[in-house]
Amino acid sequence: MITIDPPSSFGTSLSTPTLTRFLNRARAAVGLRGAVDVLLSDDPTLRQLNKNFRNKDKPTDVLSFPAPTKFANKHAGDLAISLETAARQAATYGHTLRDEVRILLLHGLLHLSGEDHETDNGEMAAREATLRRELRLPATLIERTTSSPSKQPSSTTKKPSTTTKKPPSRATKKTSSRPKAAARVTSTSRSEKNKRGSK
Repeated sequence: MITIDPPSSFGTSLSTPTLTRFLNRARAAVGLRGAVDVLLSDDPTLRQLNKNFRNKDKPTDVLSFPAPTKFANKHAGDLAISLETAARQAATYGHTLRDEVRILLLHGLLHLSGEDHETDNGEMAAREATLRRELRLPATLIERTTSSPSKQPSSTTKKPSTTTKKPPSRATKKTSSRPKAAARVTSTSRSEKNKRGSK
């Protein structure tokens, strides 16, 4: 399920049914069986989630919350995307907000499947590039970190941290029936790399 919260001007340029169809195609391409809940929100919401689950007090573009393995066949996990950050990145890279959200969805789905480009030897980057071509998407997040055209800012992923908190899905926020379990939260954003310098 894709939830746009709070409703904003960004929501009017996005079609929930179209994004849901893409999400299902990408989920199948990645090999995830379980459902994925997606929250499309704003910078303050992503900043709060990033602070709560990663101890990073700043907004980011996408956060991934994988479900515990024993539940993954029914529910693979949750994604949260900032539409404000996505809109800025879309303008920077010269494509639509819809395409940027789809890039972030694919990247988040790969993290839900257990991929981690910060600890692997390029496997996630290669797989994301293959899936990007298959799903007809512009450059992937990982590709953007390794290319450095002068007008494009660099993007990076922060190392996942483990915590005992797991955000409830929007549909079951008050009374989630899912057991609480350790969640590995991953994020991708260009702001941290700009502070550290490019690698």
